[in-house]
Amino acid sequence: MNKNIKRQLFHDFAVTIGLLFFTTGLTFFLFYFVSENPANIALFYIVGIISVARYTNGYFYGIFASFLSIIFINCFFSYPYFRIDFTLQDYPFTFMCMLTLSSITSITTTHLKQQTKILAFHEKQLMEAEKEKMRANLLRAVSHDLRTPLTSILGSISSIEAEGDKPDPEEWQELIRNIHDDAGWLLNMVENLLSVTRIQTGTSRLNTFPEIVDEVVAESVTRIQKRFPDAEIDVTVPSEILMVSMDAMLIEQVLLNLLENAITHSGSSKPVRLIVENHPRTVCFRIIDYGVGLQENQLEHIFDGTYSEGSSSDIRKGMGIGLSICKTVVTAHKGSISAENHAEGAEFLFTLPKEEM
Repeated sequence: MNKNIKRQLFHDFAVTIGLLFFTTGLTFFLFYFVSENPANIALFYIVGIISVARYTNGYFYGIFASFLSIIFINCFFSYPYFRIDFTLQDYPFTFMCMLTLSSITSITTTHLKQQTKILAFHEKQLMEAEKEKMRANLLRAVSHDLRTPLTSILGSISSIEAEGDKPDPEEWQELIRNIHDDAGWLLNMVENLLSVTRIQTGTSRLNTFPEIVDEVVAESVTRIQKRFPDAEIDVTVPSEILMVSMDAMLIEQVLLNLLENAITHSGSSKPVRLIVENHPRTVCFRIIDYGVGLQENQLEHIFDGTYSEGSSSDIRKGMGIGLSICKTVVTAHKGSISAENHAEGAEFLFTLPKEEM
Protein backbone atom coordinates (compact mmCIF):
# COMPACT_ATOMS: atom_id res chain seq x y z
CA MET A 1 0.00 0.00 0.00
CA ASN A 2 1.23 3.47 -0.86
CA LYS A 3 2.89 5.31 2.04
CA ASN A 4 0.72 8.36 1.49
CA ILE A 5 -2.44 6.26 1.67
CA LYS A 6 -1.22 4.58 4.89
CA ARG A 7 -0.39 7.96 6.36
CA GLN A 8 -3.84 9.30 5.44
CA LEU A 9 -5.60 6.24 6.93
CA PHE A 10 -3.62 6.55 10.16
CA HIS A 11 -4.38 10.27 10.30
CA ASP A 12 -8.14 9.78 9.77
CA PHE A 13 -8.41 6.99 12.37
CA ALA A 14 -6.37 9.01 14.87
CA VAL A 15 -8.56 12.08 14.32
CA THR A 16 -11.74 9.99 14.69
CA ILE A 17 -10.66 8.31 17.92
CA GLY A 18 -9.14 11.50 19.32
CA LEU A 19 -12.24 13.62 18.70
CA LEU A 20 -14.54 10.94 20.10
CA PHE A 21 -12.48 10.61 23.29
CA PHE A 22 -12.35 14.39 23.61
CA THR A 23 -16.14 14.59 23.15
CA THR A 24 -16.64 11.80 25.68
CA GLY A 25 -14.45 13.58 28.23
CA LEU A 26 -16.43 16.81 27.88
CA THR A 27 -19.70 14.87 28.07
CA PHE A 28 -18.55 13.14 31.25
CA PHE A 29 -17.98 16.52 32.86
CA LEU A 30 -21.37 17.80 31.65
CA PHE A 31 -23.30 14.67 32.68
CA TYR A 32 -21.84 14.12 36.12
CA PHE A 33 -21.21 17.72 37.23
CA VAL A 34 -23.66 19.96 35.36
CA SER A 35 -26.76 18.29 33.92
CA GLU A 36 -27.96 14.75 33.31
CA ASN A 37 -30.28 15.79 30.47
CA PRO A 38 -29.91 13.10 27.74
CA ALA A 39 -30.61 15.66 25.01
CA ASN A 40 -27.42 17.52 25.92
CA ILE A 41 -25.45 14.28 25.66
CA ALA A 42 -26.76 13.61 22.15
CA LEU A 43 -26.00 17.17 21.03
CA PHE A 44 -22.42 16.91 22.28
CA TYR A 45 -21.86 13.74 20.29
CA ILE A 46 -23.48 15.18 17.17
CA VAL A 47 -20.99 18.07 17.36
CA GLY A 48 -18.21 15.51 17.72
CA ILE A 49 -19.48 13.56 14.68
CA ILE A 50 -19.62 16.75 12.59
CA SER A 51 -16.02 17.50 13.62
CA VAL A 52 -14.93 14.00 12.57
CA ALA A 53 -16.62 14.40 9.19
CA ARG A 54 -15.01 17.81 8.77
CA TYR A 55 -11.42 16.72 9.47
CA THR A 56 -11.36 13.28 7.80
CA ASN A 57 -11.72 12.08 4.20
CA GLY A 58 -14.71 10.13 2.93
CA TYR A 59 -17.98 8.99 4.49
CA PHE A 60 -16.68 5.98 6.45
CA TYR A 61 -15.19 7.82 9.43
CA GLY A 62 -18.29 9.91 10.09
CA ILE A 63 -20.53 6.84 10.01
CA PHE A 64 -18.01 4.92 12.12
CA ALA A 65 -18.00 7.79 14.64
CA SER A 66 -21.82 7.73 14.65
CA PHE A 67 -21.84 4.03 15.54
CA LEU A 68 -19.21 4.45 18.28
CA SER A 69 -21.11 7.43 19.70
CA ILE A 70 -24.22 5.29 20.18
CA ILE A 71 -22.09 2.64 21.95
CA PHE A 72 -20.52 5.26 24.25
CA ILE A 73 -23.89 6.80 25.10
CA ASN A 74 -25.25 3.38 25.97
CA CYS A 75 -22.22 2.39 28.01
CA PHE A 76 -21.39 5.58 29.91
CA PHE A 77 -24.58 7.63 30.06
CA SER A 78 -27.46 5.09 30.16
CA TYR A 79 -28.54 2.97 33.13
CA PRO A 80 -26.95 0.62 34.12
CA TYR A 81 -23.83 2.75 33.75
CA PHE A 82 -20.49 1.44 32.40
CA ARG A 83 -22.11 -1.55 30.81
CA ILE A 84 -23.43 -2.06 27.30
CA ASP A 85 -27.09 -3.08 27.41
CA PHE A 86 -29.25 -2.93 24.28
CA THR A 87 -32.16 -4.71 26.02
CA LEU A 88 -33.44 -1.53 27.69
CA GLN A 89 -37.04 -0.66 26.88
CA ASP A 90 -37.34 1.32 23.61
CA TYR A 91 -33.56 1.44 23.31
CA PRO A 92 -33.35 -0.36 19.92
CA PHE A 93 -35.69 2.28 18.47
CA THR A 94 -33.68 5.09 20.09
CA PHE A 95 -30.48 3.48 18.84
CA MET A 96 -31.71 3.36 15.26
CA CYS A 97 -33.03 6.95 15.33
CA MET A 98 -29.80 8.27 16.84
CA LEU A 99 -27.64 6.29 14.41
CA THR A 100 -29.72 7.46 11.43
CA LEU A 101 -29.65 11.11 12.55
CA SER A 102 -25.92 11.12 13.27
CA SER A 103 -25.14 9.27 10.01
CA ILE A 104 -27.18 11.75 7.96
CA THR A 105 -25.42 14.60 9.75
CA SER A 106 -22.04 13.05 9.01
CA ILE A 107 -22.85 12.38 5.34
CA THR A 108 -24.22 15.90 4.87
CA THR A 109 -21.13 17.46 6.44
CA THR A 110 -18.82 15.31 4.29
CA HIS A 111 -20.80 16.17 1.16
CA LEU A 112 -20.62 19.91 1.93
CA LYS A 113 -16.87 19.62 2.48
CA GLN A 114 -16.46 17.85 -0.86
CA GLN A 115 -18.59 20.49 -2.60
CA THR A 116 -16.44 23.20 -1.03
CA LYS A 117 -13.30 21.50 -2.38
CA ILE A 118 -14.85 21.22 -5.84
CA LEU A 119 -15.83 24.90 -5.82
CA ALA A 120 -12.34 25.88 -4.66
CA PHE A 121 -10.82 23.74 -7.45
CA HIS A 122 -13.05 25.34 -10.10
CA GLU A 123 -12.26 28.80 -8.75
CA LYS A 124 -8.56 28.02 -8.97
CA GLN A 125 -9.03 26.81 -12.56
CA LEU A 126 -10.86 30.02 -13.46
CA MET A 127 -8.08 32.10 -11.92
CA GLU A 128 -5.46 30.15 -13.86
CA ALA A 129 -7.47 30.58 -17.06
CA GLU A 130 -7.72 34.31 -16.42
CA LYS A 131 -3.97 34.53 -15.80
CA GLU A 132 -3.30 32.58 -19.00
CA LYS A 133 -5.60 34.91 -20.92
CA MET A 134 -3.80 37.93 -19.48
CA ARG A 135 -0.42 36.44 -20.45
CA ALA A 136 -1.66 35.76 -24.00
CA ASN A 137 -3.04 39.30 -24.31
CA LEU A 138 0.19 40.75 -22.96
CA LEU A 139 2.30 38.71 -25.39
CA ARG A 140 0.07 39.73 -28.29
CA ALA A 141 0.24 43.39 -27.25
CA VAL A 142 4.04 43.27 -26.85
CA SER A 143 4.46 41.65 -30.27
CA HIS A 144 2.25 44.25 -31.88
CA ASP A 145 3.69 47.28 -30.11
CA LEU A 146 7.34 46.32 -30.48
CA ARG A 147 7.22 45.59 -34.18
CA THR A 148 6.32 49.04 -35.54
CA PRO A 149 8.76 51.24 -33.58
CA LEU A 150 11.59 48.82 -34.29
CA THR A 151 10.71 48.87 -37.98
CA SER A 152 10.66 52.67 -37.85
CA ILE A 153 14.09 52.78 -36.19
CA LEU A 154 15.57 50.40 -38.77
CA GLY A 155 14.00 52.42 -41.59
CA SER A 156 15.46 55.67 -40.24
CA ILE A 157 18.91 54.09 -39.89
CA SER A 158 18.68 52.75 -43.46
CA SER A 159 17.81 56.25 -44.70
CA ILE A 160 20.81 57.72 -42.88
CA GLU A 161 23.09 55.06 -44.36
CA ALA A 162 21.67 55.72 -47.84
CA GLU A 163 22.65 59.39 -47.61
CA GLY A 164 26.32 58.35 -47.71
CA ASP A 165 28.84 61.19 -47.63
CA LYS A 166 26.32 63.89 -48.63
CA PRO A 167 23.84 64.12 -45.81
CA ASP A 168 20.95 66.56 -45.73
CA PRO A 169 21.25 68.13 -42.24
CA GLU A 170 17.53 68.83 -41.90
CA GLU A 171 16.56 65.34 -43.03
CA TRP A 172 19.15 63.79 -40.71
CA GLN A 173 17.82 65.81 -37.79
CA GLU A 174 14.31 64.60 -38.55
CA LEU A 175 15.44 60.97 -38.79
CA ILE A 176 17.46 61.21 -35.57
CA ARG A 177 14.48 62.79 -33.83
CA ASN A 178 12.28 59.93 -35.00
CA ILE A 179 14.82 57.38 -33.72
CA HIS A 180 14.97 59.22 -30.40
CA ASP A 181 11.17 59.26 -30.06
CA ASP A 182 10.82 55.58 -30.96
CA ALA A 183 13.64 54.55 -28.60
CA GLY A 184 12.09 56.61 -25.79
CA TRP A 185 8.74 54.96 -26.38
CA LEU A 186 10.35 51.51 -26.31
CA LEU A 187 12.12 52.38 -23.06
CA ASN A 188 8.81 53.45 -21.54
CA MET A 189 7.23 50.16 -22.58
CA VAL A 190 10.09 48.20 -21.01
CA GLU A 191 9.50 50.13 -17.78
CA ASN A 192 5.86 49.08 -18.00
CA LEU A 193 6.80 45.44 -18.44
CA LEU A 194 9.28 45.49 -15.58
CA SER A 195 6.72 47.17 -13.33
CA VAL A 196 4.09 44.52 -13.93
CA THR A 197 6.29 41.39 -14.17
CA ARG A 198 6.06 40.51 -10.49
CA ILE A 199 2.28 40.66 -10.65
CA GLN A 200 1.94 38.20 -13.52
CA THR A 201 4.66 35.73 -12.55
CA GLY A 202 2.63 34.20 -9.74
CA THR A 203 4.72 35.69 -6.91
CA SER A 204 2.33 38.57 -7.00
CA ARG A 205 2.65 40.24 -3.60
CA LEU A 206 2.44 43.98 -3.95
CA ASN A 207 4.67 46.25 -1.92
CA THR A 208 1.74 48.18 -0.51
CA PHE A 209 2.08 50.93 2.06
CA PRO A 210 -0.22 53.79 3.07
CA GLU A 211 0.58 56.58 0.63
CA ILE A 212 -0.59 60.19 0.38
CA VAL A 213 -2.60 60.40 -2.84
CA ASP A 214 -1.57 64.01 -3.53
CA GLU A 215 2.11 63.04 -3.56
CA VAL A 216 1.57 60.11 -5.94
CA VAL A 217 -0.43 62.33 -8.31
CA ALA A 218 2.16 65.13 -8.14
CA GLU A 219 5.00 62.73 -8.94
CA SER A 220 3.09 61.29 -11.90
CA VAL A 221 2.32 64.71 -13.33
CA THR A 222 5.94 65.80 -12.91
CA ARG A 223 7.19 62.74 -14.78
CA ILE A 224 4.69 63.08 -17.63
CA GLN A 225 5.56 66.75 -18.08
CA LYS A 226 9.23 65.82 -18.47
CA ARG A 227 8.23 63.61 -21.40
CA PHE A 228 5.75 66.12 -22.83
CA PRO A 229 6.91 69.62 -21.84
CA ASP A 230 4.18 71.31 -23.90
CA ALA A 231 1.32 69.25 -22.45
CA GLU A 232 -1.21 71.02 -20.25
CA ILE A 233 -2.69 69.04 -17.35
CA ASP A 234 -5.35 70.43 -15.01
CA VAL A 235 -5.22 68.61 -11.67
CA THR A 236 -8.07 68.65 -9.15
CA VAL A 237 -7.64 66.90 -5.78
CA PRO A 238 -9.70 67.03 -2.57
CA SER A 239 -8.63 69.50 0.10
CA GLU A 240 -8.36 66.78 2.75
CA ILE A 241 -5.35 64.46 2.96
CA LEU A 242 -6.16 61.06 1.46
CA MET A 243 -4.19 57.97 2.48
CA VAL A 244 -4.52 54.80 0.39
CA SER A 245 -2.65 51.52 0.74
CA MET A 246 -0.90 51.00 -2.61
CA ASP A 247 2.29 50.18 -4.44
CA ALA A 248 3.10 53.79 -5.31
CA MET A 249 5.44 52.98 -8.21
CA LEU A 250 2.83 50.86 -9.97
CA ILE A 251 0.00 53.35 -9.47
CA GLU A 252 2.26 56.10 -10.79
CA GLN A 253 2.82 53.90 -13.86
CA VAL A 254 -0.95 53.59 -14.32
CA LEU A 255 -1.37 57.37 -14.15
CA LEU A 256 1.55 57.85 -16.55
CA ASN A 257 0.05 55.44 -19.08
CA LEU A 258 -3.40 57.01 -18.94
CA LEU A 259 -2.09 60.58 -19.09
CA GLU A 260 0.20 59.71 -22.00
CA ASN A 261 -2.71 58.11 -23.85
CA ALA A 262 -4.83 61.22 -23.28
CA ILE A 263 -2.06 63.53 -24.49
CA THR A 264 -1.01 61.54 -27.57
CA HIS A 265 -4.38 60.12 -28.70
CA SER A 266 -6.89 62.87 -28.10
CA GLY A 267 -5.82 64.93 -31.10
CA SER A 268 -6.74 68.06 -29.15
CA SER A 269 -4.80 71.03 -27.84
CA LYS A 270 -7.11 71.41 -24.87
CA PRO A 271 -5.69 70.55 -21.41
CA VAL A 272 -6.09 67.02 -20.07
CA ARG A 273 -7.92 66.87 -16.75
CA LEU A 274 -6.87 64.66 -13.83
CA ILE A 275 -9.53 64.61 -11.12
CA VAL A 276 -9.22 62.78 -7.78
CA GLU A 277 -12.49 62.15 -5.92
CA ASN A 278 -12.97 60.99 -2.34
CA HIS A 279 -15.77 58.44 -2.11
CA PRO A 280 -16.95 56.64 1.08
CA ARG A 281 -15.16 53.37 0.30
CA THR A 282 -12.84 54.25 -2.57
CA VAL A 283 -10.65 56.94 -4.05
CA CYS A 284 -11.49 57.60 -7.70
CA PHE A 285 -9.04 58.82 -10.37
CA ARG A 286 -10.52 60.30 -13.55
CA ILE A 287 -8.43 61.18 -16.61
CA ILE A 288 -10.47 63.21 -19.11
CA ASP A 289 -9.44 64.45 -22.55
CA TYR A 290 -11.30 66.59 -25.08
CA GLY A 291 -10.51 65.01 -28.40
CA VAL A 292 -11.59 62.35 -30.86
CA GLY A 293 -12.73 59.81 -28.26
CA LEU A 294 -12.53 56.02 -28.38
CA GLN A 295 -13.93 53.56 -30.90
CA GLU A 296 -17.26 52.40 -29.49
CA ASN A 297 -16.96 48.90 -30.93
CA GLN A 298 -13.68 48.33 -29.05
CA LEU A 299 -14.62 49.71 -25.63
CA GLU A 300 -15.54 46.25 -24.33
CA HIS A 301 -12.05 44.88 -25.04
CA ILE A 302 -10.02 48.03 -24.59
CA PHE A 303 -8.07 46.62 -21.60
CA ASP A 304 -7.33 43.24 -23.20
CA GLY A 305 -4.11 44.43 -24.82
CA THR A 306 -5.53 44.32 -28.34
CA TYR A 307 -6.80 47.88 -28.76
CA SER A 308 -5.44 49.95 -31.61
CA GLU A 309 -6.70 52.97 -33.45
CA GLY A 310 -7.60 51.69 -36.87
CA SER A 311 -7.89 55.17 -38.28
CA SER A 312 -4.51 56.28 -37.08
CA SER A 313 -1.50 56.10 -39.32
CA ASP A 314 0.81 56.19 -36.32
CA ILE A 315 0.24 52.61 -35.24
CA ARG A 316 3.30 52.54 -32.97
CA LYS A 317 1.39 54.64 -30.46
CA GLY A 318 -1.31 51.99 -30.09
CA MET A 319 -2.70 51.84 -26.57
CA GLY A 320 -2.65 48.02 -26.34
CA ILE A 321 0.00 47.08 -23.83
CA GLY A 322 -0.29 50.20 -21.69
CA LEU A 323 -3.99 49.70 -21.00
CA SER A 324 -3.51 45.97 -20.40
CA ILE A 325 -0.90 46.79 -17.78
CA CYS A 326 -3.18 49.42 -16.20
CA LYS A 327 -5.88 46.81 -15.73
CA THR A 328 -3.43 44.29 -14.30
CA VAL A 329 -2.08 46.77 -11.74
CA VAL A 330 -5.47 48.13 -10.68
CA THR A 331 -6.98 44.63 -10.39
CA ALA A 332 -4.02 43.51 -8.26
CA HIS A 333 -4.87 46.43 -5.94
CA LYS A 334 -8.47 45.11 -5.72
CA GLY A 335 -9.71 48.14 -7.61
CA SER A 336 -11.63 48.62 -10.85
CA ILE A 337 -10.93 50.43 -14.12
CA SER A 338 -13.20 51.49 -16.99
CA ALA A 339 -13.27 53.67 -20.09
CA GLU A 340 -16.04 55.56 -21.84
CA ASN A 341 -16.69 58.39 -24.24
CA HIS A 342 -18.25 61.67 -23.21
CA ALA A 343 -19.69 64.47 -25.32
CA GLU A 344 -16.29 66.00 -26.09
CA GLY A 345 -13.79 63.16 -25.85
CA ALA A 346 -12.83 60.17 -23.71
CA GLU A 347 -12.57 59.41 -20.01
CA PHE A 348 -10.64 56.72 -18.14
CA LEU A 349 -11.60 56.04 -14.55
CA PHE A 350 -10.07 53.77 -11.95
CA THR A 351 -10.73 53.31 -8.24
CA LEU A 352 -8.67 52.05 -5.33
CA PRO A 353 -10.21 50.78 -2.08
CA LYS A 354 -9.55 52.80 1.03
CA GLU A 355 -9.41 49.84 3.39
CA GLU A 356 -6.05 48.18 3.92
CA MET A 357 -5.50 45.26 1.54
